[in-house]
Amino acid sequence: MVYSKQNERGMVQLEKRIESYREEMIRSLQKLVQIKSAEGAPRENMPFGEGPYQALNYMLNLAKSMGFQVFNADNYAGHIDLGDSSEIVGVLVHLDVVPEGEGWTYPPYGGEIHDGKIYGRGTVDNKGPAIASLYAMKAIQEEGLPIRKKIRLILGTNEETNWGGIKYYLKKVKQPDIAFVPDANFPVIHGEKGILVFDLNQKRKEQQKGKIVLESMRGGNAPNMVADWCTAILRGEEEIQKTVEKELEIFIKETGYALSLEPSQEGKIILHSMGKSAHGSAPQLGLNAISQLMKFLERLPWGNSETGEFIKMYNQKIGMEYYGKSIGCGFEDEISGKLIFNVGMIHMDAERMTITANIRYPITVSSDAVYDGIRKALKNTEVEVIPKDHKKPIYIPEEHELVQNLIQVYRKETGDMESKPIVIGGGTYARAIKNAVAFGPTFPGQMGLEHQKDEHISIDFLLKCTKIYAQAMYTLAK
Repeated sequence: MVYSKQNERGMVQLEKRIESYREEMIRSLQKLVQIKSAEGAPRENMPFGEGPYQALNYMLNLAKSMGFQVFNADNYAGHIDLGDSSEIVGVLVHLDVVPEGEGWTYPPYGGEIHDGKIYGRGTVDNKGPAIASLYAMKAIQEEGLPIRKKIRLILGTNEETNWGGIKYYLKKVKQPDIAFVPDANFPVIHGEKGILVFDLNQKRKEQQKGKIVLESMRGGNAPNMVADWCTAILRGEEEIQKTVEKELEIFIKETGYALSLEPSQEGKIILHSMGKSAHGSAPQLGLNAISQLMKFLERLPWGNSETGEFIKMYNQKIGMEYYGKSIGCGFEDEISGKLIFNVGMIHMDAERMTITANIRYPITVSSDAVYDGIRKALKNTEVEVIPKDHKKPIYIPEEHELVQNLIQVYRKETGDMESKPIVIGGGTYARAIKNAVAFGPTFPGQMGLEHQKDEHISIDFLLKCTKIYAQAMYTLAK
């Protein structure tokens, strides 16, 4: 891709135009963040609940006010168009968010500004990039830049769960010919690992009797988040309560983990574990509250009970590991690195003990090999592996024209000539269609804030991304 003097002048004007949108973009993103758009119970004409419905219609109405043509696919998804060509350059974003979790400094749906940053769930993943993409289109339109292909901003509504919205949309509408997804990292993502979501389930057969009983356990918010909380309710006589208190004090001193004990009532002991949330593709950046609590529970006198065996299994096969080695799926390859294993949720009651896990497996490995390895590792237990969701890996060679065009845009805007295309464990809408890659918004060396408490986006960073996306759209569409 060669930049002529005319191109240079056009880009300078485009960037000035985007700078003039600063205050308008801030207000638009604040309003979008204030919509709590985690997936909810379906309602009439709201397939993923009220929040995603409101977010989709907010974006479509905002685009209409700018003069764009819009399309709503029965509130499952929608798109915004610039141009009238049959050739389409797609930009795929999503407006749903993961649950907010605990421990925020500022309201997770407030859209408040502090130190030049907008705080709120979705500011990075993926509402900020959605707003940036829309205003990039607006700048191209208002500058009157000539485009040969149609630019289409596609709005998904349940990317964080099962992708039902984008699947429904793609049955109604022609796929873009080429596309990027602003939902990962710069300089450009040319491969994504496969994703598995599954349960490890064991029925509880024993009568809930004995010196110590685990009545229930809950933890985590979503499979693709590192669990930042977990609570267990135990029952035991006064002697057991004293044992728990003593062991907990020793455990906290040894590990520094944030565990606490509520005063016992009617023989019940309530334990709390607080961790640190992170994206399920990078569990090493968080601290899993479920794993912390399971590690402590193994110190208690369970005897030969099935509860004790389940806890022991967890610590031996999962524990604090990230790469699945002990549970039989420690695969890796040169293209995409190690398999990533994350425990997102746990649910235990009188009938069953269930762990919900999320795996990102290497591009050259099959899902069958992963499941076979896990089942083999659990062969002598009563734990059943129950698959729930699967997204196959994707890979586009580095020399592909799409990859090369986007990395050249990135280098031109940032001056970063060293960073190279990468493969990630995260899953984006790039795998929903052909000829698509992920492109930003997180820069090399920048801490990823998606799925974490205090998620925020710098206003300067929001403008920077808008300029990059505008150049990328124009480059691919001209």
